[in-house]
Amino acid sequence: MKFQYSEKKVKLPENVHAYAEKKVMKLARYFEDDAEALIVFSVEKNRNNVELTVHGAGTWFRAKESTSDMFASIDASIGTIEGQIRKNKTRLARRLRQDAFVRSAEETSFAEEPEQGDLTITRFKSFYMKPMRREEAVLQMNLLNHSFFAFRDEDNGGSFAVVYRRDDGGYGLIDDIG
Repeated sequence: MKFQYSEKKVKLPENVHAYAEKKVMKLARYFEDDAEALIVFSVEKNRNNVELTVHGAGTWFRAKESTSDMFASIDASIGTIEGQIRKNKTRLARRLRQDAFVRSAEETSFAEEPEQGDLTITRFKSFYMKPMRREEAVLQMNLLNHSFFAFRDEDNGGSFAVVYRRDDGGYGLIDDIG
């Protein structure tokens, strides 16, 4: 597993990084060797925040935890991701059989150029959108804890689609008919 660390408003000793790496390695049994983990440490109002994002062969898991102790925040974020994996174990296993976890060549680029103005785009992301079924897109959205997820709809010939979480607790789909 590959690790990246980021620190916002805090400078941490190396033993915190070593502790985080040791704990995240417990998640390695769920992923192939080429999985990646991004750990963002920050401190706000005497709260130690850890945002852990794990990407393994097309599936993203994200957890954000905040406690009074950085080590406890690390432990809590690991627990959250393990809970996501356990909660969705059968769905993830089904995807595994369908080769959904086979890593595809993908390119990810980020560009941030903050500018002033009301309609200025301040962040740009590009990534490979793998064709997937609608249920897989909802699962991926929930694992990332996002309110929407864009994907290529396998059920509609690979057209662009977006699933989103509705206020009533259900899910919606925006689909391309053209």
